[in-house]
Amino acid sequence: MLITGILKAKGDLVFTISPDTTVAAAADQLNERRVGALVVHGERDGVAGIFSERDVVRALVRSGAGVLDQPVSAFMTRDVIYADPKETVDSLLSRMTDRRIRHLPVCEKGKLVGILSIGDLVKAKIAETVEEAQSLKAYIAAG
Repeated sequence: MLITGILKAKGDLVFTISPDTTVAAAADQLNERRVGALVVHGERDGVAGIFSERDVVRALVRSGAGVLDQPVSAFMTRDVIYADPKETVDSLLSRMTDRRIRHLPVCEKGKLVGILSIGDLVKAKIAETVEEAQSLKAYIAAG
């Protein structure tokens, strides 16, 4: 299964913030939108970084509550790993597991076209496995 299929089913909505958004405002958006990460947009619709729930917790532990008034640019992940729409679920699951990341922006020709969570990929993999099992059962039953 390709990532394009997941994005067609899920949609291409990506919540973004600017690098100067405060940690408090970003945390509020994470909560309000019920997502685990926000893409930090850069110049010309580029991706400057990603800011996740993990980043909030790490910032608070390192710097205390005063961090809430600081910009996300000070705490976001800058070395963003991307997905390509033509990649497979298996390749992304492997990459995300190896790198211990939960969210991947999907870019095509340098343009942000979606975002995937590890949960999106696991859900797709389970659906694919169930479909495969049902096909095998039907084949065996037809004999």
